[in-house]
Amino acid sequence: MESDVALLILRVWLAIVFFAHGINHGRTQQGTATWFASKGFKQAPLLARMSSLGELAVGAGLLLGLLTPFAAAGLMVIMVTAFWSVHRFSGFFVFRRPDEGYEYVVTLAVAALVLAILGPGAYSIDSSLGIADDFDGWLGAGIALAGIVLGFLQLAALWKKPANPIST
Repeated sequence: MESDVALLILRVWLAIVFFAHGINHGRTQQGTATWFASKGFKQAPLLARMSSLGELAVGAGLLLGLLTPFAAAGLMVIMVTAFWSVHRFSGFFVFRRPDEGYEYVVTLAVAALVLAILGPGAYSIDSSLGIADDFDGWLGAGIALAGIVLGFLQLAALWKKPANPIST
């Protein structure tokens, strides 16, 4: 019971974070596209739209506990992309400016991996459908970790490191 409540709390918090980011990217799409372009992304307007929709979809999946390891994989795609293209250049600490360090994005990715391994808990659609146990453990971890590969594929297709990534 306590672990189910803890998993619900973790899912809800991660969902709130991703809804907030998705809404922000959606309401400021031109600004998001301009920022993405400054960070070396090709197809920045498309990426701004996809980023917003992806973050909202991840948030919904986590909130509902629906296909939880796949939502965790989506989170991993976003965090790998953010880590590799922006945050790694500033070091570990989030308070480093002008771009924040990577402690935040890695923490979110680790939380998603833990959630994929443990499963969504009893208070989830996955549990109601009887599929929660089908995807937890090593399979859940593997699905979530596939998001790392997908993140790097996205980077390979859409990103080129700017000459001076910290000052752009």
